Amino acid sequence: MDIQEYFGSIEDFRMENKCIHKLSDILLIGLFTYLSNGEDYEDMVLFGQSHRDFVQAFCELENGIPSHDTFNRVFSLLNPDLLRCCLNDYGKDLIGLLSEKQICLDGKKLKGVSPTSKSNRGLYIVNAWVAENRLCIGQKKVEGKSNEITVLPDLIKEIDIEEAVVSIDAIGCQQEIVQQIMSQKGYYFLALKQNQSELYQDVVGSFKACLPESTKEEWEYERGRFEVRQCSILSAKDVLLEENIAQWAGLKTIVKIEATRVIGAKQSRETRYYISDEEDQPASYYNALARGHWGIENHLHWLWM
Repeated sequence: MDIQEYFGSIEDFRMENKCIHKLSDILLIGLFTYLSNGEDYEDMVLFGQSHRDFVQAFCELENGIPSHDTFNRVFSLLNPDLLRCCLNDYGKDLIGLLSEKQICLDGKKLKGVSPTSKSNRGLYIVNAWVAENRLCIGQKKVEGKSNEITVLPDLIKEIDIEEAVVSIDAIGCQQEIVQQIMSQKGYYFLALKQNQSELYQDVVGSFKACLPESTKEEWEYERGRFEVRQCSILSAKDVLLEENIAQWAGLKTIVKIEATRVIGAKQSRETRYYISDEEDQPASYYNALARGHWGIENHLHWLWM
């Protein structure tokens, strides 16, 4: 089904005898403008006029390009949940099943919002990003005086994660999140920091005391930046305390990634830890997951900053 058919499924809420433009035409031009870095209703008019041949391939435009006042009225009255559900359905059909793919969940303040300002007032969004397709398939706005933890369960619930790997940074490393991912038949790959102090200390101590079961070193050079990432893994049941394993549903593997980055004359080192409910996978697999999660920063978030 073409994208205009998805927009055509949205019920027109306007007064029929006062409309000269199809609702789906207005929504499509708005979407095209947004994807082209347009910012306001005047940009929507300009996009339609400047790319008329392209727009006409998707829209009927029986009465030409709508005015900026028309775009303003329609988008001001449109229920954003209808549009979001429509785009979610289109995205799911576009990429097919999410099985065996990596779904990265992460939040970011949008362009124009100070990253140092207090609370999440205004435009703090948590995104669901499919690493293999480089496509955002879900979003949730974080309310003011709150954080990502409050919306992560709702966002995960909206996505079919069966047989997919869900990766989240340390704020999502919560026992309730782990339970939810497993109840939806997904796998998890979660960054671990000292916000989970007991498990963190157990994992750090295990890598100091035990030789890894598998290691993999990868390097990357791009635009003057050289980075080496060494991934090591251990079986959780062989090294962790029983009470920690019992508290974290399905925990099978702990992961350590040591990254060394050289930019010009400057060198930095960082050690990151992760937990996973998968087993019998080599270190290279977890190295790829860690690298894949950064795709949401490199290919989505950086566009907003």
